[in-house]
Amino acid sequence: METVDVAFAVLGVAALLAGILPRLVERRPLSMPLAFLGLGMLVYSLPTNLPVPDPLTHRDLATHLTEICVIVALMGAGLKIDRPLSWRRWSSTWRLLAVAMPLCIAAVALLGWWWAGLVPASALLLAASLAPTDPVLASDVQVGEPTDESDSEDEVRFALTSEAGLNDGLAFPFVYAAVAIAGAGLAPGDWLARWLTVDLLYKVGAGLAGGLLIGWLLGKLFFRAPSELRLARHAEGFLALAATFLAYGLVEVAGGYGFLAVFVAARAIRAAERNHKYHAVLHDFAEQVERLLTVLMLLLLGGAVISGLLAALTWPAAFVGLALVFVVRPLAGWLALRGAPGRPAEHWVIAAFGIRGIGSFYYLAYATTKADFPQAELVWATVALVVIVSVVVHGVAATPVMRLLDASGGRTRTETSAAPSAPVAA
Repeated sequence: METVDVAFAVLGVAALLAGILPRLVERRPLSMPLAFLGLGMLVYSLPTNLPVPDPLTHRDLATHLTEICVIVALMGAGLKIDRPLSWRRWSSTWRLLAVAMPLCIAAVALLGWWWAGLVPASALLLAASLAPTDPVLASDVQVGEPTDESDSEDEVRFALTSEAGLNDGLAFPFVYAAVAIAGAGLAPGDWLARWLTVDLLYKVGAGLAGGLLIGWLLGKLFFRAPSELRLARHAEGFLALAATFLAYGLVEVAGGYGFLAVFVAARAIRAAERNHKYHAVLHDFAEQVERLLTVLMLLLLGGAVISGLLAALTWPAAFVGLALVFVVRPLAGWLALRGAPGRPAEHWVIAAFGIRGIGSFYYLAYATTKADFPQAELVWATVALVVIVSVVVHGVAATPVMRLLDASGGRTRTETSAAPSAPVAA
């Protein structure tokens, strides 16, 4: 039995299940990510001779696989959000990004250093890697496919989806801070000025500006070009990948944050012709690719766990990870949402469902290729534990929690009379 044949068979079964399982688990307290995590553990428990998916050994491969998965997910998230951009309508998003995320990073870094015994650089890397959220791992708490209604989304699904779309890029400066500390030490004179000017201001600005420009140009090409060049007429979904790679690649070449650029470009494409049916075509293709990539990542995660990824985990580090999921994120999210749109019950659900996923593995893999971090095995094990706990707890809880929220009263939506939206970035 050839190993490559086993790999083809496993991938075929996984792809088939990726098409079947969403319908089987719909409205049930079971998530597709949980099923594929279990499948990966099962496959690697058998004597298949499949290569060991060790991210510490194959850091470059882990970086690029997770990178592709994240940017495709960001394009899909940007295309599916119906709500136009404005400070008022996106109030929950700004609060989660400006208050909840920094609070979570500070708390996890402090706990990682003080309680888990990590050196400062590794503690900050742990906190920064766990900063981005990933709602695709619990489908009941993410926005659905694009519609013609600009205010169709409830506050819970909108806040979680939009937060994940933006914090995947905005967590990057903290990763770079960890890399800088690992290389130069804690003394701020050795790295702080460059971090503020380049890693924070320039890279964020380039990501935003580049994403807007590329999205605006693609919007013109899709919807406003002469008839023979107007790509929306042909309804070809694979152009979602073209938009994704173009936005990401060009902005990364320019030294900006490509993650941020992909999401912003998707919003700009959506704004170019808000109600065109081509948005659904692009979104559906991106979602299908994202689902397949997520399945692959979860299979490999299951295999990595069976192969010893959690072996370095200590009880103090496990406590830090569990504290993030069950205490730090819920409290930080609740504090951030005080005064935001929505009922208190909705605020608690948004705060509790700070789901961690593939983005955390990307940041960790990327950083460990740029600098040597002491206790890297422990950081990997802690991040893996958090993602596994998030897949299990949030995946199982999403359906019953959303049902209870529905039963408790109508969920909050923005009023159609809300303040005017921004003309391009929505």
